[in-house]
Amino acid sequence: MSILAALSMPYNLEEAFGEKDCTTDAMRKAITEWFDLYYNQTATKERDPSQRIAFTVVEKLSKTCFGEYQASSKDEFAQAVLDALNEKKKNALQTLMIGGEALLKPIFTPDGIAFAVIRRDNVLVFARSATGKATDIGTIEKTTQGRFFYTLMERRSVDAAGRLTIHNKLYRSDTVGTLGHPVPLGTLAQYEQLAEEYTYLTPMGGLGLVHMKMPTVNCVDGSLDGVSVYAPAAGLIHNIDRNEAQINGEFERGQSKVFASADLMVRDKSGRRSFADDVFVAMDEAPEDIGVTIFSPELREQSFLNRKAEYLRNVESMLGIKRGLLSEVEAQERTAKEVTSSEGDYNITITSLQKLWGDAVREAVRLCGVLGKLYRMPGAHEVAEDAVVIDFGNGVLYDEEKTWANYLDMVARGLLKPEIAVGWRFNMPTETESDLQKIREKYMPMVQSLVEGDA
Repeated sequence: MSILAALSMPYNLEEAFGEKDCTTDAMRKAITEWFDLYYNQTATKERDPSQRIAFTVVEKLSKTCFGEYQASSKDEFAQAVLDALNEKKKNALQTLMIGGEALLKPIFTPDGIAFAVIRRDNVLVFARSATGKATDIGTIEKTTQGRFFYTLMERRSVDAAGRLTIHNKLYRSDTVGTLGHPVPLGTLAQYEQLAEEYTYLTPMGGLGLVHMKMPTVNCVDGSLDGVSVYAPAAGLIHNIDRNEAQINGEFERGQSKVFASADLMVRDKSGRRSFADDVFVAMDEAPEDIGVTIFSPELREQSFLNRKAEYLRNVESMLGIKRGLLSEVEAQERTAKEVTSSEGDYNITITSLQKLWGDAVREAVRLCGVLGKLYRMPGAHEVAEDAVVIDFGNGVLYDEEKTWANYLDMVARGLLKPEIAVGWRFNMPTETESDLQKIREKYMPMVQSLVEGDA
């Protein structure tokens, strides 16, 4: 159960944390809805989520983002962090897209570095900065041992000087879904090293977590909370599920839909059998028409399918994803303008997500350097900003070979230094004269000899 859903349970997590969650009711409902759209597979008479629109959107976007992704570093410690991130990259990005925000928590173990992904529906936000970054949060971690249910409540807050304070409380209950009463942290071996309260004297630059937030403007309540990648299309997805339930219901029954006057639908108090309301639909628009009208499913099929295709195209347009990703309209005629427009929007969406993940990776490496030194992890040190090289390959926005050809053309025209083109080709920095010198020495011996001859 998510922490937001638990707010309506017999115990009050806000009271337990001693602070009011600043997330509005509208956002809480929306966050719950987004996770329901992604995970819920249960079909009902009114709704059939078998199309899995939310899952498809998230899966396709994440797969495209990481299709040719590589992150590397010559720094051994930085590479260890990158390896740990690589194991969680898909889970982290997908969790971010579902809930609008996600947190990466570094975990230092005797075996090395690992990361835990914290979902948005498992976070209470007590304060945010002017830029929307959380500065005071509460999270919970549940453990079952023996006949007891344990809940670790962790609160993280940052003061004006940037110092991080962590409060830990452990609760025990003999009933699932209840908080129970406080017990010492040492009750569970995994928490015996935790302090009830601790303040880091070294500024972390945040909550000691990597905060990721979707760049989409909040379309729920206009607040600083992040929104799901498919938040703008949530209503359309519900319509698609209802449409699917309607058409599936008719064909699975193998019956025609019968529209009957309302008097035929009245249930007898004696309990005598009445017409099934999934076959007979009451109509009062024309009271003078008494009787039944039969409408064959075959006659309705095309209208259902046309409506679903239109819904799917609208979802693609609203989310800025490639036309045909959901609706498979490549088989239909489209103008060149429609093709260019849809692919352009898709490229922008992908590159925005790639930039977001790249920033998160660099922040994770920086943060692990700081925390690793504090925890006295062997080999830990603050990593230089340029120590990590991230490459997303021939992304959807540009073709690497075409870009390389353009660079060579600019060099031939005298519009670009050859060192800059070569540096781009081999992912080397080109900002300073020292950077250019390293490129000449490694990849351009003839140019280097000419430079030394001129000197």
